[in-house]
Amino acid sequence: MKQALTLLVCLFSFYNLAQAQGSIKGNVLDAENQAALYANVVLHSAKDSSMVKGGITDENGDFQLLNVPFDQYYLQVSYVGFAPYLSPNFALNTSEKTFETITLQPLNAELGEVTVVAQRPILEMKPDKMVMNVDKTINATGENALSLLRKSPGVVIDNNENVTLLGKSGVQVYIDGKPSPLSGNDLATFLKTLQSDQIDAIEIITNPSAKYDAEGNAGIVNIRMKKDSRLGANANLNLNYSIGQNAQYNGTITGNYRNKKINTFGSYTYFDGISQNYINFHKEQAGLGFDSEMNMFNYWEGHSAKFGTDFYLNDKHTVGFLVNGFTEENSFESENNTFLSTLDIAGTDSVLVAQSNSVGTGKNLNTNLNYVFNIGEGTKLNVDLDYGIYRYTNSGMQPNAYMNSTKTIKLSEINFATETPTNIDIASVKADYETPLFNGQFGTGVKVTNIVTDNTFDFYNVVEDAQFLDEDRSNNFVYTEQVNAIYANYSGKVKKVSYQAGLRVEQTQSEGDLTAYKPVNDENVKRSYTDFFPSLSLSYALNDNHNFQASYSRRINRPNYEDLNPFEEKLDALTSEQGNAFLNPEYTNKFEIRHSFKYMLNTTLSYSKTNDVIARILAPDMNNEQATFITWLNIAEQDFYSLNISAPVPITKWWSSFQSFTAYYLHNQAMYENGNVDIEAKAINVYSQHTFRLPYDISLEVSGWYSSPSIWEGNFATEAMWAMDAGIQKKILKERGNIKLAISDIFRTQEWNGTTELGGMYMNMWGGWDSRRFKVNFSYLFGNEKVKNRNRKTGLESETQRIKSDK
Repeated sequence: MKQALTLLVCLFSFYNLAQAQGSIKGNVLDAENQAALYANVVLHSAKDSSMVKGGITDENGDFQLLNVPFDQYYLQVSYVGFAPYLSPNFALNTSEKTFETITLQPLNAELGEVTVVAQRPILEMKPDKMVMNVDKTINATGENALSLLRKSPGVVIDNNENVTLLGKSGVQVYIDGKPSPLSGNDLATFLKTLQSDQIDAIEIITNPSAKYDAEGNAGIVNIRMKKDSRLGANANLNLNYSIGQNAQYNGTITGNYRNKKINTFGSYTYFDGISQNYINFHKEQAGLGFDSEMNMFNYWEGHSAKFGTDFYLNDKHTVGFLVNGFTEENSFESENNTFLSTLDIAGTDSVLVAQSNSVGTGKNLNTNLNYVFNIGEGTKLNVDLDYGIYRYTNSGMQPNAYMNSTKTIKLSEINFATETPTNIDIASVKADYETPLFNGQFGTGVKVTNIVTDNTFDFYNVVEDAQFLDEDRSNNFVYTEQVNAIYANYSGKVKKVSYQAGLRVEQTQSEGDLTAYKPVNDENVKRSYTDFFPSLSLSYALNDNHNFQASYSRRINRPNYEDLNPFEEKLDALTSEQGNAFLNPEYTNKFEIRHSFKYMLNTTLSYSKTNDVIARILAPDMNNEQATFITWLNIAEQDFYSLNISAPVPITKWWSSFQSFTAYYLHNQAMYENGNVDIEAKAINVYSQHTFRLPYDISLEVSGWYSSPSIWEGNFATEAMWAMDAGIQKKILKERGNIKLAISDIFRTQEWNGTTELGGMYMNMWGGWDSRRFKVNFSYLFGNEKVKNRNRKTGLESETQRIKSDK
């Protein structure tokens, strides 16, 4: 990486080569001298009134337009409920022009003055992403990050709580713009600790640029946390309670103190609850029939906290630190009754009663040191140092009893227990540099990440309440991985064409070391590979109404850490699972074409080709004709076509809506020893949200989604799902308090169903969870209202995405 650092230093000294261009900045306030949040700012040419650049104000009303060629212009600012602002013509002939504070005047109606409160829409379509503003939706009340993802357009959470986007797996989850190192159940557990009152927005990025980590071939889902923007000492209280079949509740207190030299912030959350779900299946294999009914309960209680401080040394230098983490205790209970029969003979032969009980803990601590050097003229250097640890423990008991058909006589018994501690350590160093260059913006950066995950699996046979270690089924798997990355990105504009081109290079070195109690089962797999990930985007502004964009990117999806563990794990007497140490990463090439009409109606057509698709395969166990074997394989290839149409649709002054429609075609093909896979699906996703602004500061919201039959996990054909939510809110206590009431899955329709046929096995599975819930939220704001707060991000979140275990 020495060459990369040398390049970064050279580019740092090269920024002053930008010529004949400058920047325009200013601040926009409303009539009450409050910041005009998210006002539209458009720069027009004085010659022909054509649009040159556009942007929006931030949470403090500030805006900045970079890389503007020297010329004659005028500025237009528009904001809901206020008269548009038009500046006089001016000449940009210096490196920076700053507007004096722009104060907007309210519109007046004929029948008297009408006050219109400007708000962010619940869903926004931006050039590179779709944004769901969680803070503005009533139906987010009492939810956590995982359940909110279920409500996001195009996002599906399957029965194993894995995240898919538009029917594709390989989604990378980011927190505040940085990738998470967790995956699978660990990611789901972490997302459940993030409560809706802590989340500002969810961003869906389907074709990321080279600046982002290349991980995640289906795209990126970025969960943006709330940032306090108030001066002095402030606090906010949020209390949530929800009830379905079981109760769940949480409370959060956040605090912030800020002056011109320091910003100290923190939060604490307590969460407690019970979740319930069920899975049933019918399986036919080797002339036998299996009908299973499983009910599961998860109990959890935990705490999460965050504390950080930013020090504003002067106008150019800012340093800060951030510490956050969580601790959780959980337990799991399930009862599974599997009825065994002979297909050509009526009646049940026997019943397998499998009960499972486990207790576990989860602890996480992340630390971040950050330095920002604002050099000026749009040039900035950002450096992050991160270290994170994850500690999980789980102790499980699995009794399996074969009973007669009436469950009155025990025929045989097989009991076992497991101890599965997991330790994960992640360290990263990241530097990003941006500067104007010629007539565009240049960015480059480097990142080095080192990950060590240590998984122990101890399997015990239980005989008369005594536990005996089974050395044939016990092991320790240590996986280490280092990824060295460097990227360069350049964006600019030539007349009506905007462009962005980038290249990211990632070198990966990994080692998976399996140590069994019996050395004959030891296994070691080392890998080293370098990949290139180009990205390209072109935008053409035909006029103020029509904008076209074409983009391309190459992405990677590396296997989850535990999916590489080659040791066999017994889930119950008839089901076993084994990782695959020789899994290859997936690689995806993705193309998108988008048309935007008045920056509202967006139509996107995309195609992606994925090689070495990683899929979870269920097949007959070659060593036991009655059993099912689960493993992870690289199936040959996947073709994916999609069409998305979405837009905000205003209906009346008091009724607004957002509509999103996606149609896609998915085709999976594979050949392997237990059978062939050739499955395709033509599917649609529909999302609709309606907001009604009623008198007396009351808002009503109704939203719903529908997913048609599709494909899950490579070889499962799934049936349709849909749901509808509703909620109401009212501001109280001089508008500092807010109370929300909501109900999710009103008609209790969030039930999944899927079938698969492979290697002589047929299986139909279906299930659901405690999805219909009544929710109550109360929030109260203490302190002052507005002041700019730095949007702190860390460099660690990409790697947390891939940690997976059965906690």
